[in-house]
Amino acid sequence: MDTLTLSLGFLSLFLFLFLLKRSTHKHSKLSHVPVVPGLPVIGNLLQLKEKKPHKTFTKMAQKYGPIFSIKAGSSKIIVLNTAHLAKEAMVTRYSSISKRKLSTALTILTSDKCMVAMSDYNDFHKMVKKHILASVLGANAQKRLRFHREVMMENMSSKFNEHVKTLSDSAVDFRKIFVSELFGLALKQALGSDIESIYVEGLTATLSREDLYNTLVVDFMEGAIEVDWRDFFPYLKWIPNKSFEKKIRRVDRQRKIIMKALINEQKKRLTSGKELDCYYDYLVSEAKEVTEEQMIMLLWEPIIETSDTTLVTTEWAMYELAKDKNRQDRLYEELLNVCGHEKVTDEELSKLPYLGAVFHETLRKHSPVPIVPLRYVDEDTELGGYHIPAGSEIAINIYGCNMDSNLWENPDQWIPERFLDEKYAQADLYKTMAFGGGKRVCAGSLQAMLIACTAIGRLVQEFEWELGHGEEENVDTMGLTTHRLHPLQVKLKPRNRIY
Repeated sequence: MDTLTLSLGFLSLFLFLFLLKRSTHKHSKLSHVPVVPGLPVIGNLLQLKEKKPHKTFTKMAQKYGPIFSIKAGSSKIIVLNTAHLAKEAMVTRYSSISKRKLSTALTILTSDKCMVAMSDYNDFHKMVKKHILASVLGANAQKRLRFHREVMMENMSSKFNEHVKTLSDSAVDFRKIFVSELFGLALKQALGSDIESIYVEGLTATLSREDLYNTLVVDFMEGAIEVDWRDFFPYLKWIPNKSFEKKIRRVDRQRKIIMKALINEQKKRLTSGKELDCYYDYLVSEAKEVTEEQMIMLLWEPIIETSDTTLVTTEWAMYELAKDKNRQDRLYEELLNVCGHEKVTDEELSKLPYLGAVFHETLRKHSPVPIVPLRYVDEDTELGGYHIPAGSEIAINIYGCNMDSNLWENPDQWIPERFLDEKYAQADLYKTMAFGGGKRVCAGSLQAMLIACTAIGRLVQEFEWELGHGEEENVDTMGLTTHRLHPLQVKLKPRNRIY
């Protein structure tokens, strides 16, 4: 080895050690994140027993500040409760905090992160996000699929009108009608057609549309929040937890059996020469690299996401409007002035600022996904001026961000007018943290806005809304999203106009 090579080697080593020492010194000067006191071994687990961590974290933030750490068994979780901190984590420090940390239940139910929303930010994520945007969720795809949304709106309107004609004095179950049409839309976008029933050989049974919805959507949402205590104590993984494993494996197995049956029907259709504008046909043609297991998950993902989170937003919006006649009347007047006797469609949405404000305020107060799935810190970093050690987990409390009294006046109140302020651009879909941010911003945000805003507009155009008896205080939530525990019950009165 010559002298020059040896000298360069020592110089490189010196620079590396200098930079390492500088980086370590920099982080050592930062303050440690405030710690929420807990119990030995289990940490703060008892404080999270209600399964509504977003509300628990928001209360903790009032005492310990916008950023704090808790212990969940052996895991250290850093909780962020303001939009500023959330954006720093999702954008500025993203390279250090980009990997998902999933529970055992979610690891199984997502086939180990085999979907856009739950995958790490890697080549697989970029590939599948490109596919779902091109075929289903992107702007051009939404224009192509507009017909399906319009059919959905007409079917929904017909069912509500039929209820008014036959049972005018009784409240209607809003969710029963709306979710049925949403699920039908999801099936059309994913598979090309709605499905009333299908024989599933793997289950030796014919399943109705309702059976399909319960297995593909409801069972997953309930299973996703099942807690395996071993997640908090990895060193005890060797201890069996048979009841948990049996339940989650059953949900996963039945979902995959049904998805395989649905895919087999599409294979037969393609073999017969009939092609449709749907996600399955797109993946077969454009995503040759996708495995059979991945195909199942990629087709299932838009089905569940279309069927659930958009329902959450629209159901809460109609609850708030039914509770507040003045704001409902204000929205109706805007619709009347802009649309006249015509039904509201995609084209009018940009001309309806109050309708947009209703949508965004509902997202703020009732964020469909209240906590971003946990992320893992790969390397020492900093957030909000605090040292964040490698190995920590990050929980971004979207609910807490949108309830921050320093950013939102009277955050616990539903006030759409706050979004009419000139500081909020009408076309900006990300006025709150509800859709996340940065490279992992929600791929379905445009579709959610188009479906929810058009549905809210049509329903207010056609009916006066009033809460059913006892509904005003019926606000409990459940599941992975801020799903209403009980379906919304509303009384409808047709408006004296023809659409």
